[in-house]
Amino acid sequence: MSDPIDPLDDGETEPIRLPDSSGLESIEASVRKLLDQTADQARQIDSLSGPGPSPFAGFGLPADFPGLPGMPPPPPPPPDPKPILELDGEALENEVDALTDWVDDFLLPSYGAEVTTATPWCDHWQEHRDVTAWLHALWMAYEQHKDPEAGLSGMLAWHRDCLTHTMAAVRAPGGPLSACMTDPDRPSHRLLPGPGPSARAVRPSGEPGEAAS
Repeated sequence: MSDPIDPLDDGETEPIRLPDSSGLESIEASVRKLLDQTADQARQIDSLSGPGPSPFAGFGLPADFPGLPGMPPPPPPPPDPKPILELDGEALENEVDALTDWVDDFLLPSYGAEVTTATPWCDHWQEHRDVTAWLHALWMAYEQHKDPEAGLSGMLAWHRDCLTHTMAAVRAPGGPLSACMTDPDRPSHRLLPGPGPSARAVRPSGEPGEAAS
């Protein structure tokens, strides 16, 4: 049975009523404001996540801004490590002191083999420049390989590639400490003379190919 026909229904649909123009302009203004705020926040996030002199640069603050009240300023970036033989003065003394602590407190108690003629040692190893350079490089490699970013095999690589090779070179029978202590009951220290300056043949003026006598 069909539905009854409404006598008031003439078959025409009701027109769609739109809000007045002032309401549309208000909505459009609100949307533009939200888009501008989103763009500002995106720029601030980019400035904080990217490299830059200051984490506050994205907020329009000066690079030397000390931080928010009650918060300590951000720490300065650590200096780039240098080979110990490139240091001098107080920087060298401080680095040798730190290296000595690492050698005495960690390296020797863990990996210091018995002192024999095949594995000499020297209580004054800091006076051997080459030994100091070897042990400092070993220490720097240890700090790198124990970092979590080195992965689970980081320390294995340090033992295999760094520790074994360094100790074999430093404590070799004919190595830099071969004239020092070979018996723990008879400590000794001796610096062997190294090679002198290279001899260069000086050619007299006007006589190419002939060395000066």
